[in-house]
Amino acid sequence: MIFSAPTFTHTLAVIAACGALLGPSLAADPKPDAVIKNKSIEARVFLDDKIKAAPTLAADCLAEGKKWLDKNAAEAAASRKEDPQFFRDGGWDFDRKYAIRSVVAERYVSILRNDYMDTHGAHPNSDVNTILWDKAENKRISIRPFFTETADNGPTMKAMVKAVIASLKFEKKKRDTSETATDEWFKSVEPSLLKIGAVTLAPSTDAGKSSGLTFHYPPYAVGPYAEGEYVAFAPWETLKPYLSAEGTRMFGGARPKADAEEPQ
Repeated sequence: MIFSAPTFTHTLAVIAACGALLGPSLAADPKPDAVIKNKSIEARVFLDDKIKAAPTLAADCLAEGKKWLDKNAAEAAASRKEDPQFFRDGGWDFDRKYAIRSVVAERYVSILRNDYMDTHGAHPNSDVNTILWDKAENKRISIRPFFTETADNGPTMKAMVKAVIASLKFEKKKRDTSETATDEWFKSVEPSLLKIGAVTLAPSTDAGKSSGLTFHYPPYAVGPYAEGEYVAFAPWETLKPYLSAEGTRMFGGARPKADAEEPQ
């Protein structure tokens, strides 16, 4: 039987198919904006392109990220010195990613900060936190200016907690995990700005507005590790009685369907 030599086009097709099976090349991976790599740890910080386009915001995030790198590098080095056997397969692996979630009223920028941490335990861990940036003032702020009061255990915070827990119960029902929709799992969601959860301004169907608040919870926060991350939504209409003049100006519209159905 005679086999013809493969054509150049055929060879390219085979290479492309193999590339598809192997996934994107390393060259396509984003380049870290800060990195520490040694025998104890490889840790990276990434800023999305929209953050990089805002120099003051980028500098703020990067400064925080570098402190995070240094802290974890020191902890990894100390751990390796204490028990080298846990590093025989390599060092710890950490990532921190900053990404813009929404921009409201051309002023208020919500940023998600996602952390990945592999210290060779039973499984990697992850965390999520948020930043609210005021473009006019070039600084981080809280959601306080949007409400007439935000005292611990006050009416605003109690209304937020009620909306958050209702949203979490709905999300758990969708995932068929209603058995963990209990007071025990929700006890960390307290009527306090510092304890209710990491918050962002949700996008809206109305341009330049926010449809409400989204609260982001990492694994273990409001459910077992296997359930992963949760995002709870408090619509602005629920919080309308407590809005300040600025809050009334920048909240409106509805949460986009795509945002509500986004994998969580």
